[in-house]
Amino acid sequence: MPIAAEHRELYQAFIDQGLDIWLARLPDQLARGLDRKRFGDLPAWEKAVAKLPALPDERHVQLNADTVSVDLALDESRRRQCENLLRKLAPWRKGPFSLGGIHIDTEWRSDWKWQRVAPHLAPLAGRRILDVGGGSGYHGWRMAGAGAEFVLVIDPSPRFFWQFRAVRHFVGDADGLRTHFLPVGIEEVPENLGFFDTVFSMGVLYHRPSPLEHLQQLKEALRPGGELVLETLVVEGDATTVLLPGERYAAMPNVYFLPSSAALCHWLERCGFENVRVVDEAVTTTAEQRATDWMTFQSLADFLDPDDPNLTREGYPAPRRAVVIANRAG
Repeated sequence: MPIAAEHRELYQAFIDQGLDIWLARLPDQLARGLDRKRFGDLPAWEKAVAKLPALPDERHVQLNADTVSVDLALDESRRRQCENLLRKLAPWRKGPFSLGGIHIDTEWRSDWKWQRVAPHLAPLAGRRILDVGGGSGYHGWRMAGAGAEFVLVIDPSPRFFWQFRAVRHFVGDADGLRTHFLPVGIEEVPENLGFFDTVFSMGVLYHRPSPLEHLQQLKEALRPGGELVLETLVVEGDATTVLLPGERYAAMPNVYFLPSSAALCHWLERCGFENVRVVDEAVTTTAEQRATDWMTFQSLADFLDPDDPNLTREGYPAPRRAVVIANRAG
């Protein structure tokens, strides 16, 4: 079966990186992750990206800035066409992007998170990176902008896959085709891969009913000594404090364990990580996560207690996020 055009660069990257074990699984993973029978809206997203017009070769691409931007000359007709097609991929949750003069104001100011994380990272230049649950790929583009050799964003949402492909249409090969997206979850990464220099898991752990299993999967994806960057919801407390919400937390139905930062560090050590350290902890604000013209549904302000913003509307502590960095023990 011929390889679809949007997948060729991914196959070539896996060949170049020597990921032979994973390469053999790609056809099945792509077929399931982009199955039109499972995802009824998928054909519309695919069609929107396919309709994006040809763009001028001359463009200025900035991946290492707060707004991932592609500056190029578009006449008003093509600019309008591009904006209408990009809006068909909404809601846009992670960004911001500026593509041909079209500013995509995403729900999350993901650049703020990157500003908190980036100063604490081992230099990304030349590294092989896995971004777990990376959404539309905003942080993946930032990693490429920081000089990473190979960036693989994984997320099971086919909408995010086509958002990534839309951004790729504008970026072209300006990143040296070092940034890739595979529509799978962490459970599809081959066991004991031991390949990546850096693994990011940001905004994923609290969605996992078995958090220690998730940490183990992240560890197995890393080479010995590799760096884990973990960002997740936490609560205040000591090493024994863990919140297990009811059916919903801040209106989200699939939130499971919210540990304290101290408890989270203990989990990581038990799972075989060392040099575990909390590098940031802060309450999420409604300036960082909010509804926009590109994400018109309810957002954080709607999920907090209207009489006390320190609480969710269910009565739990308002979202607080910590960034923990650790290394896989050799």
